[in-house]
Amino acid sequence: MTTRLDQPREIRRTIVPRPHYDPESFGRLSERFARFLGTARFLVYMTVFIVVWIGWNFLAPPALRWDPYPFIFLTLILSLQASYAAPLILLAQNRQDDRDRVQYEQDRSRNERSIADTEYISREIAGLRVALSEVVTRDFLRSELQQIIRELDAKDQHPTLS
Repeated sequence: MTTRLDQPREIRRTIVPRPHYDPESFGRLSERFARFLGTARFLVYMTVFIVVWIGWNFLAPPALRWDPYPFIFLTLILSLQASYAAPLILLAQNRQDDRDRVQYEQDRSRNERSIADTEYISREIAGLRVALSEVVTRDFLRSELQQIIRELDAKDQHPTLS
C-alpha cells in the first residue's frame, strides 16, 4: 500500500492506550504546586518533617529506626521531591512568561493606538488653529466697522469731494 504525503497517517492501535491529559489543567496544577513551594508554610512543613524524621531516627529505639545516621532514605526522598519540583516550577514559569508576553503585546498595541490617537488629535488641533487664523475675530471686525463709519462720516462732511 502506497502512502500519500498529503493525507495523515492512520491511527495505530496499541495494546496499551496512551495516557491523555489536559495540558491546561496540568499547567494550572503545576502553577499551584510552584506557588505552594514558594510559601513560608511549605518551608515550615518541610522543616518540621525533616526535624521529626531526624529526631525519630536519632532518639527512637534502634529497632524502630528506619533510616539510621547518614539518612540515605531521607536524602532519596528530598532528591525525588526536588526532581519533580524543578520541572513543575519551570513549567509554571513558562506559562507565566507566556502570559507576560501576551500582556506585553496587548500593552504595545494599546500604546500604538494611543500614539495614533494622539497624533490624530494633534493634527486636528493644528488644523483648527489654521482655520481659526483665517476666521475674523471680534476685535478685527469692530476695527473694520469703525474704519468704515469714519469713512462714511468723512463723506457726509465733504459731499463734494466724491
